[in-house]
Amino acid sequence: MTPPADREPPAPEAGTRALLDEFASGDPTQVLRLGDVLSGLGERSFGMLLFVSTIPAFIPIPGVGGAVSGPLVILIGLQLLVGLRKPWLPGFLARRGPHRHAMARFRNLLSPWLTRLEKLVRPRSPALLDHRLASAFTGLLLVLLGVLLSLPIPFTNFLFGALLLLFAFALLERDGRLMAVAWGVGSIAVAVFGVLSGSLATLIGGWIDRLT
Repeated sequence: MTPPADREPPAPEAGTRALLDEFASGDPTQVLRLGDVLSGLGERSFGMLLFVSTIPAFIPIPGVGGAVSGPLVILIGLQLLVGLRKPWLPGFLARRGPHRHAMARFRNLLSPWLTRLEKLVRPRSPALLDHRLASAFTGLLLVLLGVLLSLPIPFTNFLFGALLLLFAFALLERDGRLMAVAWGVGSIAVAVFGVLSGSLATLIGGWIDRLT
């Protein structure tokens, strides 16, 4: 699957803002197919896929955002957990994606934060991104956060969405130290909203029972 013939794919080394500007420009009614969005991004493709998958979490309709974003985040987490170096998408997902106008609105919403973030992040500590155990831990947290996002926990979609964007930015900017921050905040979120609420603990218990 290739990008439209009249547009060149963004450079793999382009910053997050440049990538968003590229995907937000053009015909606002055009659908950005996920397969096209990931084309040419190489090791940063997991970050962009996570970023796009998180957009529905910010839809202000109870139950809708988590039902869409949650399974996508789980799919991404599972692939990192098993050690895939590039994301795999089934055909029906690769042919779908957000409209350019949705990307433009999301970019504009995040613009003030991107300005601050770009002053702090840079490629560093690659072992926290690329080491097999580090990648697996990132994947595990994404699976758990995706499950939590899918559950009908009131008033948490924006919170989990913001946290998932932290993971996405770390992967996009290749910043291992930012990923370490995401690990810490993600672990706290899993403990508070998962174990303490009992929902995630019950689910994990069921998985363990089936495995044993």
